[in-house]
Order: sequence, then structure tokens, then C-alpha cells
Amino acid sequence: MPVAWHQRTHQRTWGETALKQGVAPLHRASALTAAAGTLLAAGAFAPPAAAATAATAPKPPSIVAKGGYVMNNATHAGYYGKAADTRRPTGSTTKVMTARVVLAHLAHKGLNLGSKVTIQKAYSDYIVAKTASSAHLIVGDKVTVGQLLYGLMLPSGCDAAYALADTFGKGSTRAARVKSFVGQMNATAKSLGLKNTHFDSFDGIGNGRNYSTPRDLAKLAGSALTYSTFRTVVRTKSTKQKVTTKNGGYRYMSWTNTNNLLSSYPGTIGVKTGSGPEAKYCLVFAATRHGRTVVGAVLASSSVAHRSADAKKLMDYAFKR
Repeated sequence: MPVAWHQRTHQRTWGETALKQGVAPLHRASALTAAAGTLLAAGAFAPPAAAATAATAPKPPSIVAKGGYVMNNATHAGYYGKAADTRRPTGSTTKVMTARVVLAHLAHKGLNLGSKVTIQKAYSDYIVAKTASSAHLIVGDKVTVGQLLYGLMLPSGCDAAYALADTFGKGSTRAARVKSFVGQMNATAKSLGLKNTHFDSFDGIGNGRNYSTPRDLAKLAGSALTYSTFRTVVRTKSTKQKVTTKNGGYRYMSWTNTNNLLSSYPGTIGVKTGSGPEAKYCLVFAATRHGRTVVGAVLASSSVAHRSADAKKLMDYAFKR
């Protein structure tokens, strides 16, 4: 509780008690001085707990990112915010919602994590046209939904995102299915109470209407982390996956996580990096220490190194609180 509030409450309570006991309020200072002297003489005087807490409270960090937020994942109590509700482009942190929608609708069309998806030329063409980050999926290969989630979240594959949107969207054409999937993303954002979030793409390569805030992204990540599959994927540093080729053989796909906090910040459990010309450098992060999980996001940092440093500062501050 804030020190000032504590002191006001203490003074009000003392005054009420004094009146009941017949002590004149004008003599309150004298009475308090006498009482303190008695306690000092007895060796029993100690500073108020609130004052001690204020003296030891950690100093709020200074971050490079234009926006940042970190909260307790269990209680949603915020520890720090900087432009926490300002809408900004989110880059590939959008893919947290892509994965969240897939996991929530996995039963759609009877699909499961082991269901196989045939990689289409359209996914490969999209990567080339957008100069987008890729999981290097090969046309004709049959890749499971679970493997696509690794390809989505570790190397930030926009081809994997396209494949998932095409598979889990509804419609008779690819364009209709993608539109349907993005609609599911926005419906999910609304259901989670993310009032400052909107998606116009499945991967963060937006068309001017793909945005969120540090607070909303932290809430989204907290929701996604309730899925055990998501937790398993985003804490994986690297993986080697066996996929079926067009001719019935197999090949191995190796993916490395772009989130360097997994190797540099003890307790990190995810979540997702992002970048782009408009988004700059973004990071949604989460870590657990001593049974407490904190989750947050930084948006529009100036470099890969700074976004990681910003996230570490916010988590250090949160764990000290």
C-alpha cells in the first residue's frame, strides 16, 4: 500500500481513538512523542512496515522500446508500463495469436496435432513475394499440424502461418479460408478483452490494420500459455522434425528459436520475437522463478540486442517486486 495512504489512515484511526479516550486532537503530536519515547526506552520501537517497503522498493527500469509492459501471469497485476495501451504494429508477435487460434480450434474438420498438411506452392510463392521469414517448407511435403506450430514459432515461418490459416480457415477458396482465419483471430481478441488489438494478416505482415499494445500482447501470451502444446513449443530452443516427402520418403527439418532469452535469461519459458520496417524490434516474453510467472511485451525497440535487454530489465524489476 502506498506510504502516504498508510500514514493518512494511521492518523485518522489515531484521532478517532483519541477522541473516544478523551484526548484532545490538538495534543496529538505531544502524545505521539511521549509514546515514542516510551517505546524507545523499552527498546521496542521499529520503523513502520510501509516505510521500510518504500525504502527497499526497486527503481523502475528505463527501456529503449517505445512501449513496454510486464505483469503477474496469475493475477494480471501490472508491475510496469510504458505506453502500455498505445497501439503499434506487432510484426511476427502476431503469430502468438495464430498459434492460439489453431490450438483453440484444433478439433475443426477433425484435425489433431498429428494431422498432415500438404505444403502448397502458394505458401512458397508468398514467402518470395513478401521477402518474409521462412520455415523453408518444401512444396509437396506432408507436414503435421504440430510440426507447423514449431515452424511457426521457432524460425517464425510465414509459410507455416499461411499453411495453418489455409487449413483452419473456412471456405471453398484459399482466399476465403485465409479471410475466415483472420476473422477468427479478431474474434478471439475480442473474447479475451483485447480492446486495442486488431489483425489483418495471419503472420504480422499487415496492410495497415495489424496492431496491438504491450498490455494486450501480455494478456494474449498469458492465454496462449494455458495450452500445454504452446508451452512446449515456445520453450524449445531447437528441434529436428521428420517430415514425409512428396514421393513418400522422408526428410528432416531443423528449426532454431529466434528468442535468445531462452539461452540468456534463467527461467525463460517463451514466447515470441517480431520485427519489421514499421514494427521495429518486438518481443513477447515470459519467465518463471520461485513459482511465479511474469509475462510481458516490448514494442518498437531499436535492435535485437535492445529488445532483449529491455525484456530482461522488465522481468528483473517484476521479480524484485
